[in-house]
Amino acid sequence: MKNESCIFCRIAAGEVPSATLYEDEDFRVILDLNPASKGHALILPKEHYRNLYDLDEDLAAKTMVLAKKMICKMKDVLRCDGYNLVQNNEEVAGQSVFHFHMHMIPRYKDDNVGLGWHMGTLTEEDKKELLDKIE
Repeated sequence: MKNESCIFCRIAAGEVPSATLYEDEDFRVILDLNPASKGHALILPKEHYRNLYDLDEDLAAKTMVLAKKMICKMKDVLRCDGYNLVQNNEEVAGQSVFHFHMHMIPRYKDDNVGLGWHMGTLTEEDKKELLDKIE
């Protein structure tokens, strides 16, 4: 189902102009208007899902297959050195448009794209708690 107030629904439906790299019955892939690096693109499902929690499982699988297809094509076109696939869920995790989407961010040596985090340490207590709760 489409959400009329969602900008990504409108882009995916072709109602708002975009630099479309790929389109099929389920998805539109567009260049990001605020790219982290040259060639940064977004995979947008044509149906509205708030985020990964709500995404249909079959469509989730198709998203990853499409991401692989696109980055394999784009790495040759862009001559980039690597790729990040980024998918944020909820505002605290960086989601700013509440329509599921996946970022495909080409990486170039010394590009200064800031996607890192400070690494912590897995404590024995955390490990035991999580392993006990996940069955």
